[in-house]
Amino acid sequence: MGLKFNAHTHHPNDAILLGLVSRYYDLGRKEMQKITIFSWMIVLVQILIGIYFYPQMPEQMAIHWNISGVVDGYSSKIWGLFSLPLVSIALFLLFLGIPKIDPLKNIEKFGKYYWGLVVSLLAFLLYLDSLVISWNLGLVNFSMFQALAPPIGILFYYLGVVTENAKRNWFVGIRTPWTLSDENVWDKTHKLGGKLFKICGVLALFGIISEWFALFLILAPIILVIIYLTTYSYFEYKRQ
Repeated sequence: MGLKFNAHTHHPNDAILLGLVSRYYDLGRKEMQKITIFSWMIVLVQILIGIYFYPQMPEQMAIHWNISGVVDGYSSKIWGLFSLPLVSIALFLLFLGIPKIDPLKNIEKFGKYYWGLVVSLLAFLLYLDSLVISWNLGLVNFSMFQALAPPIGILFYYLGVVTENAKRNWFVGIRTPWTLSDENVWDKTHKLGGKLFKICGVLALFGIISEWFALFLILAPIILVIIYLTTYSYFEYKRQ
């Protein structure tokens, strides 16, 4: 499968999880080891931050903001501090298993982009966690949507990179009935989609200007792009 490492080792019981992961990605063993360690470090930082700030948190933490940027959801501090780390762990384990269960077995062909997306999502959750904690500490006054605009913009842009390089699979990409049915339609839709997602990323960055701008520039472009790409894949399929 084009792997860059020797699967035969002198210690067959060492790093079993790493071996299983490396099997499904076009990455060398050392590269996969670094990525795996880095991913777990992100999760560990989240957990340690939660433990450190636990005594300083209010009994009821703000965890949800409405469309106007006003808090409309609270939870106990143990859930408020450790729910996102749990999401990170679940996300990490889910993405580890996806290549194994994908019927088309194509994820390994763009493994470095796929794994880059996983690390990006984990980093985003760490950032989001830090925003929630900062808000509840009351040390700074900020708009949650404005604060989220830059990392979401970066995430959208990298999603464009992943989309341009994604091979046909059932889990990652623009998965319409027409892209999944025809590889040529998949490729054309994803080349176009990659460019459009990058534009969405750049637009989202400008959301830092104001709260209203942040909400509009994050949501409106991505919704329009998804609708357009779905329609495009249908007509491209019909044309062929």
